[in-house]
Amino acid sequence: MKYGVNEHGYYGDFGGAYIPEMLYPNVEELRQQYTQILNDPGFKAEFEQLLRDYVGRPSPLYPAKRYSEKYGANIFFKREDLNHTGSHKINNAVGQILLARRLGKKRIIAETGAGQHGVATATVCALMGIECVVYMGEVDMERQAPNVSRMKMLGAKVVPATSGSKTLKDATNEAMRDWINNPVDTHYIIGSVVGPYPYPEMVAQFQSIISLETKKQLLEHTGNELPQYVMACVGGGSNAMGMFYHFLDNESVKLIAVEAAGQGVESGHSAATTFLGREGVLHGSRTILMQTDDGQVVEPYSISAGLDYPGIGPQHAHLYKVQRAKYVNITDDEALQAGLLCSQLEGIIPAIETAHALAYLEKMTFKMDDNVVICISGRGDKDLNTYIKYFNF
Repeated sequence: MKYGVNEHGYYGDFGGAYIPEMLYPNVEELRQQYTQILNDPGFKAEFEQLLRDYVGRPSPLYPAKRYSEKYGANIFFKREDLNHTGSHKINNAVGQILLARRLGKKRIIAETGAGQHGVATATVCALMGIECVVYMGEVDMERQAPNVSRMKMLGAKVVPATSGSKTLKDATNEAMRDWINNPVDTHYIIGSVVGPYPYPEMVAQFQSIISLETKKQLLEHTGNELPQYVMACVGGGSNAMGMFYHFLDNESVKLIAVEAAGQGVESGHSAATTFLGREGVLHGSRTILMQTDDGQVVEPYSISAGLDYPGIGPQHAHLYKVQRAKYVNITDDEALQAGLLCSQLEGIIPAIETAHALAYLEKMTFKMDDNVVICISGRGDKDLNTYIKYFNF
């Protein structure tokens, strides 16, 4: 795979495992065993069965008729919002819980921003009867309160991160700290394509079901498995990586990744990583991140808790650097307006994360016969309060 990972865990200049000595045994155990486990026929069969019967896959590829009329192209929504738990996050959570069980782990930890990954992790832990602890920024706990209640109802312990900006970056720091203290019995289910190798690759593989299904479904709809454009929002980047994965080597397919500009890229309140960031190390891998001149991580900002992260996954950093994918950004206001438009044109209330990808359609021009696939990464139930406040419903 031209844009894939090499044997040292790098995508071009990005990736690797920059970890404290204490974490080396955990990460090394994963690295040595994950490929073997993922390729095991028994693992594959169980993973596929749960995706089908529990998650509800395949998720539909929906031809958005009114969107197609408005934007002058054939626009398709890949409906990850229809998965059990309401987003793409469940795909990876199911894969990793099966992996953790095979590694003999008795306790699961996770970090979450918007709460979707936390809910997905709490869900699979309940399914498998395994203890679950989720770290979540105090600020995110307030703005995503329904998801906090869901996690607790599913039996997870939700621990607030009270340092820094009290958002996703800080929750990740707390989870890493927990893992260092509990190396033997605990598996850390990272929710995005970030972290030390093999996590970015492993999460991408579990999420690649999105693009695998899309190719088959697009062939049925259009007679061609390759669209002209594939679009997704990017925080750490797991839904985008899943959506791009099986199109990476098809250079004719244009990949559009939409980051959160927050209040504007120059406002000091933004999470537009590729625009504002530089190369460096964050949460265990070499990537692109927002940092000061002396290398301190800059606090990100987005109205969307799931995009409020100061870096991107190393594979995204590589795709950006070699210009295989185009990285763009959308402000809070543009995203919220796009969320309202989608609700009223298609009867689908999208997560604010997803609305960033939808908003970028306004800045594109298409040919009439262009096929455009957008990953609807999550549903907007969790964001209703934010929408209500913004639009004064």
